Amino acid sequence: MAGSESEVPESSGERAGAEGTLQALQSLMGLESAATAARLYEELGAAQRERLLRDAALTPPEVRQRLAEVLRWARDFSGAARLLVGCGEDARMAALYVQGGQYVDAAEAFLRAGDADRAAAAFERGGALERALEVYRGLGSREAVAQCLVRLGRPYEAALIYRELGQPHAEVEALGSVPAGDARHVESVLRMCMLLDAEGFTRRALALLADTMRGSEVARGDPALAAEKARLLRRMGMDAEAEAVIARLPSQSSSPEANGYGYLKAIPIFGELSLDDMKDLYRVARQVLIPAGAVVLEKGAAGVGLFVLLEGTVDVFSGTEDDARRLNTLGPGAYLGEISLVQDAPVSARVKARTAVRALRITRAGFQHYLDTHEAAALRIYRLFTQNLAARVRALSI
Repeated sequence: MAGSESEVPESSGERAGAEGTLQALQSLMGLESAATAARLYEELGAAQRERLLRDAALTPPEVRQRLAEVLRWARDFSGAARLLVGCGEDARMAALYVQGGQYVDAAEAFLRAGDADRAAAAFERGGALERALEVYRGLGSREAVAQCLVRLGRPYEAALIYRELGQPHAEVEALGSVPAGDARHVESVLRMCMLLDAEGFTRRALALLADTMRGSEVARGDPALAAEKARLLRRMGMDAEAEAVIARLPSQSSSPEANGYGYLKAIPIFGELSLDDMKDLYRVARQVLIPAGAVVLEKGAAGVGLFVLLEGTVDVFSGTEDDARRLNTLGPGAYLGEISLVQDAPVSARVKARTAVRALRITRAGFQHYLDTHEAAALRIYRLFTQNLAARVRALSI
């Protein structure tokens, strides 16, 4: 019978099969059966799907747009994005590429759509850090530029930006990544000592000097380091006991109370982060000073992010009334508002500073950017958040 499959030459059989499948998909779409068309597409082999995509690329835009919806139903997000090339739907393409895990392609589509912010985050998420850096610079997002520079192994450049931004703890973290063999290592150590001393962490500064000078003969003979060591010892009034103090300092330098890193690391939802991811998260945090009597969190208001207490105490009240019951008093190491980082919910209690408070703060916007650019960390955080939330629900139901 004319037109039967048995009469098709063997050399063109696969080509005809792909074209037939394309026609079948188009017919099904005409009947508004996208789900059925998706099942047909799912049954094809990888080679057939690729041929179908090549054939579909030659069809009019309106056909490709409908086919893209079929592929989206079949969860071939990257294939659906390919079909939209030249259809003027770059934003939709970008979203599909993100779903397909092709972040660099998504970033390029975001750029074409005029969404440079999401493009930069997608480049960073996809590991194209130099491209991310270029876009962040174009946006004037200096903090994001600094974070990219750290991830690119250029911490000194990042530290200069943090200095200009007035973020001393982030600058210290970046300078701490400058390797001993770098020509700017001594300069970095001196700057870290100055910043630590200015923040009241003179012992940490001395410990840093001791470790640096103990680990390098060049550092031991550097007059600038020696002068800084003498200055810090005089600041502490321990001239006669200098050598004994330096000998004890390495164990003190790891104190989690010094800059809040240890406190942040101890929060349960961050319990599975790698060292690099944890350091990146710490750089997102900002130190804030809260005067005594100020309201830190207001019951019923939208959550504003995470606070980790470093110094001082806060009272937790059941409500906003003057006679509201005091539920708890929290001090250094306590944390507040972590739920607002991952869930849009109102604050459940009023928190007021009993004394002057120094705290680390991570805003919701800053945390969202961190999640967008740290996929593995995001999965771990959400898993632990879900587990902890389930445990709280079980505890309340007992």
